[in-house]
Parts: sequence; C-alpha cells; structure tokens
Amino acid sequence: MLVKFRRFFLEIIGALLLGLAAAWLTTSGRGSWFSGWQIEWSPRWQDIKTFFLSIVLEAIPFVLLGVFFSAFIQTFVTEEQVRRWTPKHPLVALPFGALLGFLFPVCECAIIPVVRRLIQKGMPLHVGIVFLLAGPIVNPVVLSSTYIAFARQPDLAFHRGAVAFLVAIIIGILVLLFVRKNPLRLGMDSQNRHEEAHTEAMRGKLSATFSHAIDEFFDMGKYLLLGAFISALLQVYVSRETLVEIGQTPVASHLVMMGMAYLFSLCSEADAFIAASFSNSFHSSSLLAFLVFGPMLDMKTTLMLLSTFRFGFVVKLVGIVTVLVLSVTMLWPV
Repeated sequence: MLVKFRRFFLEIIGALLLGLAAAWLTTSGRGSWFSGWQIEWSPRWQDIKTFFLSIVLEAIPFVLLGVFFSAFIQTFVTEEQVRRWTPKHPLVALPFGALLGFLFPVCECAIIPVVRRLIQKGMPLHVGIVFLLAGPIVNPVVLSSTYIAFARQPDLAFHRGAVAFLVAIIIGILVLLFVRKNPLRLGMDSQNRHEEAHTEAMRGKLSATFSHAIDEFFDMGKYLLLGAFISALLQVYVSRETLVEIGQTPVASHLVMMGMAYLFSLCSEADAFIAASFSNSFHSSSLLAFLVFGPMLDMKTTLMLLSTFRFGFVVKLVGIVTVLVLSVTMLWPV
C-alpha cells in the first residue's frame, strides 16, 4: 500500500512539474498573464530559462532514444537471452559491460532506463553498473567528438576513454564484491512483472513497445526537468570566473572542473567542446576530470538514478565515482 501511494505521489509531482515547466516556457520575457496574475521575469530568470531550455532540448532526443530502446528490450528480449548473452566469468563480464558502448552508443541521458531494464531482465548488477558508467564515454560518437574538439590535443580522446574504462571496471569490481542485495528501488520487480503481463495482453509487440516507451518517458521526464532546472539555477548564480579563481591548486582545479561538469549537466556527445573552451585556464588533467566525471554523474542523472536505485546505493555510488575520478585523473599521465 505504501509503495502504491508513493508511486502515485511521484506521478502527481511529475505532472505538476510538467505543467509548471510548460507554463513557464510559454510566458514571454516582458511578462504575461497566468491564472489572472501578471508575471514579470527578471533578466536572471530569463537566463535560467535559456539554460533550462538548452539542457532539456539537448537531452530529450537522447532520453527518447533510451526509453524506446528500453521498451524494445522489455518487449522483444527475454530474460533467458540476456543471461545467455552476458558472460558468466567476471573477468570477461566486466570488460564486456564497459565496451557495450561501442555496440549501443547512447549518452548518459538515455542509458539509465536501458540499464534498469537490462538488470530487471537478468543482467548481473556489476555488469549493468559498468555499462552505466562507461557507456556514455566509451563509444565512438563521444570519442570522435572529443577528438574533434581537442584538435591540438587529439590524444585526450584516448585518455578519456581509458580513464573511463578503468574507473568503471574498478567500481564494477567493488559492486561485485560488496553489494549483496538488489539495489533497485522497492516496487521495481513487481512493476516489471506487471509490465510483462501488460505486454502479453496487448494485441501486438509494436503497440506494446510504444506503450512502454511512453510510460518510461514520463517516469524519467520529471527527474530530467527537475535536474535541468536546478542545474540552470546554479549556472546563473555561480559564475565561471569565481570557479576559476577557486581552482588555483591541482586538487582544487580538479574539483572545480568536476563540479562544473556536475552542474552544467551537458550531454556527453557535446561536452568536449565546452571543456575545450577552458584549455587556457586549466591543466589537461583537470579537463580530463571534467570529461570523465560529467557523463558518469551530473545533476540530472543523479535524480534519474534516484528514481531507479535505492537512496543509499546512489549515495555510495556518487562518493566512489567522485573519489576514483579525482584520484585517477590526478595520477594519470596526460
């Protein structure tokens, strides 16, 4: 009963977020009428709206890609097939998970629903987490964009892929050794069984795929909107100049670049061009921290992770990713 109530409450919150976002985006800069009130937006709120729109418009195509791929897995791929395709031995399964990005080049916006579905279908948790962390980086689209963005430092694309691969493998090993309970949020398993029964009741698999994709999109969409709004707020009220002044020491510069990657919530297929704009202000290793940390964790994906995994697991994952990316990029020869 409590699970159903919490799910209903989240659906209501999601609908309110979508409604408020639509109302906000349809108001003009000089002020417009909404429910009988005259709204005047300050210049800073206009900047927030601009950042919010840029993040959402950049992310939505990839979220749609992810939810349709997730729905395809739900409808057409059986648990037996997932178990059969995944290598049994961890020494093979972990690199397999890290290199799945070459087969399924999706960014961090799209990968969370895909990984959730694969784990529900029987993929081992440690393999799914490795794919979740490495997939948005270790794929040909992201590495190619990095190579183009850093034309004067083309080897940074290789370093980005190598560090992401290493960090993901280490975290996969830690998950394999220390995580014993299923960290998916309470209710996910029963939801999966309900969806499978729903699929069987549908007339055809194509209609079932679209039905699942719509449900998945609205489930993830509210977290995307909330994360994009918080990110836009922070980008407007925390200036880049302040962050550059703070990041004067090696550790501080790494933390500042990782913080910017978290706050900016950029798509991994475009973040290299933003990182390149800081080439004259930060060392290459700090830029590498930006390029690795952002696709693994940012504001919007943290909220999306909280919609999929238990709170304690997400907190531990955030802490481990932060420490490992900071440590590895500081020691990595660039």
